[in-house]
Amino acid sequence: MERRTFRRTLGLVVAGVLLTGCGAGASGNRPVTDRADGRQGTNGSKAVPAPAVEDDGARKAQDGATVKPVAPDYLSTFALDVDTASYGYARRRLADGHLPAAGTVRPEEFVNSFRQGYRQPAGDGFSVTVDGARAAGGEDEGAGDWSLVRVGLATRVADEHGERQPAALTFVVDISGSMAEPGRLDLVKKSLSILTDELRDDDSVSLVTFSDEANTLLPMTRLRDHRGRIRDAVDSMEPTDSTNVEAGIRRGYEEAVRGRREAANNRVVLLSDALANTGETEADAILDRIDSARRTYGITLFGVGVGSDYGDALMERLTDRGDGHTTYIADETQARKVFVDQLPAHVELRARDAKAQVAFDPENVKQFKLIGYDDRKVADDDFRDDRVDGGEVGPGHTVTALYAVRLRDGAAGHVATATVRWLDPRTRAPHERTGTVETDAIDGSLWGSGKRLQVAAVAAYFAEELRGGRLPGRPGPGELASRASALASATGDGSVRRLATAIAQADRLRGDGGPSDGDAGQEGEMN
Repeated sequence: MERRTFRRTLGLVVAGVLLTGCGAGASGNRPVTDRADGRQGTNGSKAVPAPAVEDDGARKAQDGATVKPVAPDYLSTFALDVDTASYGYARRRLADGHLPAAGTVRPEEFVNSFRQGYRQPAGDGFSVTVDGARAAGGEDEGAGDWSLVRVGLATRVADEHGERQPAALTFVVDISGSMAEPGRLDLVKKSLSILTDELRDDDSVSLVTFSDEANTLLPMTRLRDHRGRIRDAVDSMEPTDSTNVEAGIRRGYEEAVRGRREAANNRVVLLSDALANTGETEADAILDRIDSARRTYGITLFGVGVGSDYGDALMERLTDRGDGHTTYIADETQARKVFVDQLPAHVELRARDAKAQVAFDPENVKQFKLIGYDDRKVADDDFRDDRVDGGEVGPGHTVTALYAVRLRDGAAGHVATATVRWLDPRTRAPHERTGTVETDAIDGSLWGSGKRLQVAAVAAYFAEELRGGRLPGRPGPGELASRASALASATGDGSVRRLATAIAQADRLRGDGGPSDGDAGQEGEMN
């Protein structure tokens, strides 16, 4: 990502602070929409629940009887997710000489860590781009009838010179003993100091710290003439005792509600290694304690993870249940990226409870698998039930979902229709957009396709290797790192160069029998 000056990007800061089965719940026939107002459209695309997937052969039960496998339908539904913490933490573990535990690897967060260059919508809401390529090659000789289909969603970036609502931000900072490690509390303090200098006079911040107990260092305070006071509060933070995440979040939401401002973007930002060891340590129980504030006032939770030892599962669950997002920082470069570039996209919202549903055409599609989004699945029947939680998406966000799709022999014509549904953040009115893809749009070779599609594929292949799965067309040993290195040179993108480095590090660790954080999981197989 290009380096920007703090002044310019902080205009943005406050302008706004994968191989899994698809859902098996069948839905009734529904016409798809191609309108932004949620009414039914007539774009001529097929989007109906599909019949059972044909199987190449019946399996044998333990008693020798022939049993037909239970087949999924042809709908895939999931809540949108813009988290990237899994990829950031994996890079940190690899740099420290360890393979990440399979359970911490979420392919969608690897893929969503890279720019894709989707067109932006003219107004609020989403653009929908659907494309793909043949996945033939690599180690899988039988991958010739498989393709990777990319569903890309994008929101409009914030106008850095335009009008915006003020921000009311409650920072909840972990000052437990583990935060004394370099790259934790020191990074947090530096980042908050930068924000103090750059936020607008009409913005407000409050500061809560927690270790074994939680304390309010600063109630909600307008910036105006109080920057020195805010900076002093940040500088005073020092690591102390144990980690009571429950106490910190509870106090943080109390302060956010107490200092809540009408017509402002009200957010809680949790900065922690999420290694809870005092008080309530289960995410659901922690969130239950502040559920009323979350639902009544719509205050969302943005998690920023730090540390070589990091409670990934807890932070992920907290932010999912808190209608928010999570990211991870390992060094000052990443900290500046989060607090100067990413945080704006988590402050202002373009969409609430956003979900996507992809309907595959049974006449041309034999099998399909969604890569990742394991924890974000939504029942097909709940796609248009706006009481069911989706994802919150800010300005300038992109969301990518990759599918492994097996076409039928002689397939021609329509492959899939992708629909995204969301609620307006202010009015709660529902909206939808759709996009479609045909067989001729996914017929080219993956490695001869657009560079950004290749980057997404490399990220997905890498994630699946780390968690012990496999995708059709998987490159052979060493080839994935070479592909990433070539893409880094072709794109001039430093983030892709860092991806190539991470893949090479993983190859060396696997080849040398390097230390691992856990079992890589069972070998995946397409149904």
